[in-house]
Amino acid sequence: MGPPQASQGRVWPTRRRLVGGALLGLLTLALTLTPGRAPATIAEQRARLPPPAACDDPVAGVWQSHSFNTMYQEWGRFTLTIRRTEGSGEDKGSGELEGEIVNESWYGPKTEVNRGPCQGRLQYIVSMNAKGRYQADTSTVEFDAINWRMEDPLCAVTSAFGYNLDRFSGVIDHEIQEFQSVNNDGGRYIDVPTVFRRISCDDSEDVHPRVAVVPPPFYPPEEEQGCGFR
Repeated sequence: MGPPQASQGRVWPTRRRLVGGALLGLLTLALTLTPGRAPATIAEQRARLPPPAACDDPVAGVWQSHSFNTMYQEWGRFTLTIRRTEGSGEDKGSGELEGEIVNESWYGPKTEVNRGPCQGRLQYIVSMNAKGRYQADTSTVEFDAINWRMEDPLCAVTSAFGYNLDRFSGVIDHEIQEFQSVNNDGGRYIDVPTVFRRISCDDSEDVHPRVAVVPPPFYPPEEEQGCGFR
């Protein structure tokens, strides 16, 4: 994710798996780098998301985020469709993942929670094929884009448009069906906290985003947790 680049986003080489304490440390560092801002941002992200879906599989399903980047005045709504790779890993346990990442992005003020009409500001929808892995004993997930394509150049998209491939890694909190991740696209999005909620157990249900600006009632009072999320 990020501003238009002069060339297409590159496919990143496979990196060493981050599990357990190392990944938790990365999440904590990402939030520590923006003291005072991260907790509010996380709470705001949670408040925009639809209610969670209860599913049998701990990782497969449709996960959605909805975040605002204050520095760039950029909105992003990511949807991860995660499936288990056939023949990989135990049923409901650790194993390889595959699926898609869709990013609906638009530029505008913080009040423009949902994408509005084209007014000369960049708006687009891109999709990416993705692969990853789920580690059951630590509830950690890696889900990395391997290519991208333009699905809908909604507004102000030029021939110079390019895209950095998104790579999400983090921990699933099964109690609240939340994937607490950081995004690394190799560009301006480095260790950016991104909260996903599982909104469907498969991709056959059309789920609409929330527009509330307070944490949803199901979520407990904010207390410091091990990975830096509240």
